[in-house]
Amino acid sequence: MAEAALIFVVPGSLDQRTGGTRYDRRIICELRKTGRTVAVVELPGSFPFCDRVAMQAAQAALAKFPDGATVVIDGLALPAFAPVLLAHRARLSLIALVHHPLARESGLPRLARQQLFDSERDLLRHVAKVIVTSPATAKMLHLYDVDAGRIAVVRPGTDPVFQTSRPKRGTVRLLCVASLVARKGHSALIAALAACAPLDWRLDCLGALDRDPAVTAAVRSHIHRYGLDGRIRLLGEADDLALTAAYRAADVFVLASALEGYGMAFAEALAHGLPVVGSGAGAVRETVPKPAGLIVPVGDVAALAGALARIIANTALRAMLAKGAAAAAANLPDWPMAARRFAAALARAGADVAIDYRSMDFAQ
Repeated sequence: MAEAALIFVVPGSLDQRTGGTRYDRRIICELRKTGRTVAVVELPGSFPFCDRVAMQAAQAALAKFPDGATVVIDGLALPAFAPVLLAHRARLSLIALVHHPLARESGLPRLARQQLFDSERDLLRHVAKVIVTSPATAKMLHLYDVDAGRIAVVRPGTDPVFQTSRPKRGTVRLLCVASLVARKGHSALIAALAACAPLDWRLDCLGALDRDPAVTAAVRSHIHRYGLDGRIRLLGEADDLALTAAYRAADVFVLASALEGYGMAFAEALAHGLPVVGSGAGAVRETVPKPAGLIVPVGDVAALAGALARIIANTALRAMLAKGAAAAAANLPDWPMAARRFAAALARAGADVAIDYRSMDFAQ
């Protein structure tokens, strides 16, 4: 550990298939390819409402890091450092990697949301720099009293994809890639698809089923209540090969998120030339340009149903949006570029884009 030039601290295993962990994993991999020495500390315990195991592991890890080390702490793990971060600020270069503010997670009780907001705001005061994955997330940090000069935006990369034409067929194959948690909006998506029942479609949902058992149970109940058991499949997590195969087999990508820090699944869909139907503002609209998809307001099930009906019923619309997706994909950064920008962000604040709060709209 003493020889490590750079240390990443992540919540749990780096092999998890969440968007945030995949970002961490790919950035680490690409930095290592450049010859950079990178150590990884996988904290045990529960996050972001950290148990004793997580907090003791965080304290022990921080104490072992050598003076002058650069320590990147994934934002989900950051609350575990609350009792000790200030004590190490002077001897370590502390970087917070914020995928999205923790208090913006859907389904949180008001008191829990406030606790997360207060904790994250206080902890962000003690880090030298903050790296975020989109300008939209950078905007949100204004509310956390993070100085603009300490923020760097480093968007995720995508892998190059050889796009092939999709076969013409009657049934429109929809794909959703997201863990079953409240923020990802599966229940809203199912309700919207129920309104499209007369049309010919099938939906495959790829993503962890065990992150929030209550949400998974509710989603299964909604599928059954709407009589969609034979048309919607909850397939669980997929490895990289299965995920690529799912993108290639799909006709349309759908995701009704309440919030995205960037929207890696949206970007991957564009990389595969898929037209998109989704919900969101901020990062989602930054990632998915208008020529590539139909994006509706969060929580507007009627608008989502209308967008789905249009794209399912209209072959020409799907083809037009697919062309827009392919064009958008050409402008997405790849992972080596993302890693170069991340390395630059470690060296100076404001890498990738300069953040000027005066020109930003904080309404969201």
